[in-house]
Amino acid sequence: MSRMISVKPVGDGWSVQSDAFDSEMMFLSGAKAEAAARRLAKTLAQSGQSSQINIFLRDGALAGQFAVRAYDMVLAG
Repeated sequence: MSRMISVKPVGDGWSVQSDAFDSEMMFLSGAKAEAAARRLAKTLAQSGQSSQINIFLRDGALAGQFAVRAYDMVLAG
């Protein structure tokens, strides 16, 4: 199951929301919100969880989607 991460406009800023955590992260810049969403997706991938990032414009339209696959972890024995 993929985790969902959304970057959406909120008032004068931007929020990052995910089903991976309870609260949202707030940013003044859309670019900083997107960067945080990508970092979250990378962290999830490293822990073995796939995710999908949805980025929305101020008018509510979907600007882009990115799928991030879970990393295959190989343990040396």
